[in-house]
Amino acid sequence: MATPPPARTFLQRLIDEGVSVVEVGSWETHNRNHVGAWGPVHGVMIHHTVTKGTANTVKICRDGYTALPGPLCHGVIAKDGRVHLVGYGRANHAGLGDDDVLRAVANETVLPADNEANTDGNRAFYGFECENLGDGQDPWPAEQLLAIEKVSAAICRHHGWTERSVIGHLEWQPGKVDPRGFTMASMRERIAKRLGVKPQTTPLPKPKPPVVDLSKLVAAAKSDPGRSGTPVTYSGVKTVETALVNAGLLAKVYSDGHFGSATVDAYAKWQRHLSYSGTAADGIPGKTSLTKLGAKYGFTVAA
Repeated sequence: MATPPPARTFLQRLIDEGVSVVEVGSWETHNRNHVGAWGPVHGVMIHHTVTKGTANTVKICRDGYTALPGPLCHGVIAKDGRVHLVGYGRANHAGLGDDDVLRAVANETVLPADNEANTDGNRAFYGFECENLGDGQDPWPAEQLLAIEKVSAAICRHHGWTERSVIGHLEWQPGKVDPRGFTMASMRERIAKRLGVKPQTTPLPKPKPPVVDLSKLVAAAKSDPGRSGTPVTYSGVKTVETALVNAGLLAKVYSDGHFGSATVDAYAKWQRHLSYSGTAADGIPGKTSLTKLGAKYGFTVAA
């Protein structure tokens, strides 16, 4: 039993294990937590997708479909070995399974046969969907099997688990056959060998600071959409509003993606802080004042 780490720590563990990671959109906050808890976690569950094509597979696993909303896993393991992170938190991947199996995973003992579906697995497991048709004919490239081994070992290493904490969907829920094409016993042997070797730590690259387009920001400021309640579609507005909140010039409630009158007033305060006055402190961003705001609060400016 364990608490999932923060998303960035999870990412770092995968990178340390040598996993080739692709971050898909806002994966760190994409989850089903609003319908139930994720955690405490007990293990890692491996699936196959019954889909073809990486782009299509990633989209389905991120978005889900009408009967089963996404994310459908935490990561999609493509045939080329890259792991596409699509969500972090509760995900619709495991469904109901056998409580005896969960106890065995938690205690790291021999798995019993799964003969009932009475326990929420979405709460208790990390889930990885592997790109494969699941027909027993679609091949499992060496790069893909290695990636399954690596992601499983990375999570087990973080929590201090052994290879017994990694199971297949077919070992959890009666009637399931995934993953089909290799045995989970052979995969657990690979994971055990990997856990016996210390990984090489690679520093997590720092996220690039957001870039704010000055011309788009000025257009947003001059439109003053706050009076009509119409959202500004340019994301740079929120970046600047967050900086103004951090500077103590704008109430957080107004950091809502609108460059309305409250944001104009707050930006004018910033201009006056820089010793501008008169029409030079009208609340409409200029390159010099915006560059100085970005330098202090973590964004860059494109003219």
